[in-house]
Amino acid sequence: MEMLVASGIGLVTACGLYLLLRGRSFSVVLGLTLLGYAVNVFIFAMGRLWRGAPPVISGSGPYADPLPQALVLTAIVIGFATTGFVIELALRSRHDNGSDHVDGEEPAGDRS
Repeated sequence: MEMLVASGIGLVTACGLYLLLRGRSFSVVLGLTLLGYAVNVFIFAMGRLWRGAPPVISGSGPYADPLPQALVLTAIVIGFATTGFVIELALRSRHDNGSDHVDGEEPAGDRS
């Protein structure tokens, strides 16, 4: 199961990096979002999942660490806010430049 989760995180990270390297701003926004998801799953997986264990120490026995869950929840909220901000920046750039390319200019051979 660990190999499956690690492979999934690697695949999502690779897709996010590929989209980040594209020339269109919408692809860059999607790439940043995928990288954020990969980091969130990585942090959550590093915290280990416990079944039936209390989230705080109450006596002896195993307990679940609530810190990774709190970090991921905070990262999700911050990720939504920054994604909204980056989308607004991309829309403003398209309006001002008339192009969806991150550098603001259409390449000579690309008219799609």
